[in-house]
Amino acid sequence: MSDTYASNLERANQYLERFKNTTTGHYINGAFTLGSGGREYENLTPTNNTSLGKVMAGSVADMDAACEAAEAAFESWANTPGAERKKLLHKFADRLVERADEIALVESMDCGQPIRFMKQAAVRGAANFRFFADKAPEAQNGLALHQDEHVNYTLRKAIGPVGIITPWNTPFMLSTWKIAPALAAGCTVVHKPAELTPLSAYILAEIADEVLPKGVWNMVNGFGEDVGKRLTEHPAIKAVALVGESATGSHIMRQGAATLKRMHFELGGKNPVIVFDDADFERALDAVVFMIYSLNGQRCTSSSRLLIQSGIRDRFITALEQRVRNLRVGHSLDPDTEVGPLVHTEHYNKVLGYFDIARQDGATIAVGGQRITTANSTLDPAGNYLEPTLFTHASNSMRIAQEEIFGPVLTAISFDTEEEAVRLANDTEYGLSGYIWTENTGRALRMAKQVEAGMLWVNSENNRNLPSPFGGIKMSGIGRDGGDWSFDFYMETKNVCIAQGTHRVPTLGKR
Repeated sequence: MSDTYASNLERANQYLERFKNTTTGHYINGAFTLGSGGREYENLTPTNNTSLGKVMAGSVADMDAACEAAEAAFESWANTPGAERKKLLHKFADRLVERADEIALVESMDCGQPIRFMKQAAVRGAANFRFFADKAPEAQNGLALHQDEHVNYTLRKAIGPVGIITPWNTPFMLSTWKIAPALAAGCTVVHKPAELTPLSAYILAEIADEVLPKGVWNMVNGFGEDVGKRLTEHPAIKAVALVGESATGSHIMRQGAATLKRMHFELGGKNPVIVFDDADFERALDAVVFMIYSLNGQRCTSSSRLLIQSGIRDRFITALEQRVRNLRVGHSLDPDTEVGPLVHTEHYNKVLGYFDIARQDGATIAVGGQRITTANSTLDPAGNYLEPTLFTHASNSMRIAQEEIFGPVLTAISFDTEEEAVRLANDTEYGLSGYIWTENTGRALRMAKQVEAGMLWVNSENNRNLPSPFGGIKMSGIGRDGGDWSFDFYMETKNVCIAQGTHRVPTLGKR
């Protein structure tokens, strides 16, 4: 056991002690509460499936109370000057940085993500708050549109209380990415975290309690079938932002239909990484490995389909196999770990099931394809560990090429021509992201135009740029996050037309 791992484990246990010794509840109208009519459940760490403490799954009454609190606080928060909201959100960011060590270690234990990826989580979350904080004073700004005898101008107003539903894969980061622009716009928030990873959401609520007026931020733990359903149906909630599975998005759209809620969905993906013969071999190899095996493959923008041109296929696959074999699987707090345990046994078993599906469909399991049952210096086989896996000799019609596995599993498919690469890339119900590796500028431009995805990276892994639009098409989502696109979602645009008094007004009924 390395000194760093031992230190991480010790500090994590100190931070987690309070969760283990109490029941984690909700934050409603400025108060921490266990609510009424809920039920307790155990929150397990995927590192060894032991308990991190009990969590209270809220009731419909708890969600009603949260939505009503957000509604009551909305007018005051929406009318708070943007400059004041800016100060408060910067203060929130400061507190995130102060608690960075706690957030990283708790998150890593709660969801199984390796600490190497979580150690900057608070800093990145703070960056989300600072970016949107700085935009808060200008959020209501619109356009001036001049005509000969009229002047039109637009302005924006916060839409109202909003529901934010976040997933379990990188829960802290995605919560800040959704909630920060909502608050900057002047909306109040009801947050329903994923039931499998509730702890960082509780830390966020603690910071909200220190920084924000009561009722502006509310958080209710629980399950989709009760509190999630009520959040999406409640008449006080004017918009719902979800990060989750495509099936969940369809479900929520149906639930919100009666109240005509605005919806923003960031959903699933089966994203292609397309490597042409002329690609920079080593950089492309690095990016292919990183974009599927980092974050345990539990990333919506993971490039889970490798489309490799036939001219370099054998060489690339040989090098890729060795890299996958070399990946270090271990405890999430071990600084040497590159792939940690999957978030929950149900999801773990789902991913394991694709190994049999691959064999049945005729693919080759070139690397991996097994659960890990032997302990090492940091890995407890009671946890949700599996071998990073590479499928080869696959076709795009196989389930492993069409369904979102959401684990450290890559499916490799070969192609010959640019036209075939486009066809394969687009032959999926998803359209979140894509990655193109080529040194041919014309080809890069053609591919960027033809590949069906909301986001494309050329000769790069997933590079995050806060002002840029983030979101997918087809079954991968509706709407965009980032920059002014976030305000378009969280705010209503109003047009005002003012006459200059010179135009002829039509007349009727004069005699």
